[in-house]
Amino acid sequence: MIDEIRKDAASRMDKTIESLKNELAKIRTGRAHTSLLDHITVEYYGAEVPLSQVSNIGVEDARTLTVSPWEDSMVKPVEKAIMESDLGLNPATAGKVIRVPMPALTEERRRDLVKVVRQEGENARIAIRNVRRDANGDLKTLLKEKEISEDEERQAEEQIQKLTDEHVATVEKLLEVKEKDLMEV
Repeated sequence: MIDEIRKDAASRMDKTIESLKNELAKIRTGRAHTSLLDHITVEYYGAEVPLSQVSNIGVEDARTLTVSPWEDSMVKPVEKAIMESDLGLNPATAGKVIRVPMPALTEERRRDLVKVVRQEGENARIAIRNVRRDANGDLKTLLKEKEISEDEERQAEEQIQKLTDEHVATVEKLLEVKEKDLMEV
């Protein structure tokens, strides 16, 4: 019973870390990366679909992405979707290929992005602490129902706390790496 609670907490905390990694990947540094366009959707035959489902996305060089829509008719809608995204990018169409240059980040923009990164980190830490709270609540329920002893509960809570500390430390490392990456000129 205690093992199940601990395993559930560990898997939920791992999912939080994965979610944080995905969010941090979307926050752009000065380098071009295909995941920057992951959240952009395009209208395709009346449905909103991810950009990656209507085109091929590649990295041309360190500061340029290339987007090649599979259908000629999709070039304009894809270009429009990239332009209207919250990324502040200006795509340039050359025939069937859309080039997306990554503008250099200003010092002010870097600081703003660091704030966004820290907020994402705080959200991850809160999610991890919520998992800990849920697991401890489950342990208290087991104790009330007299399915485990107080000593077992205390040991399990210590294990859950250790898990929490490890995952929070992982969040800190991820944030440190991303902030360093953002502040690099």
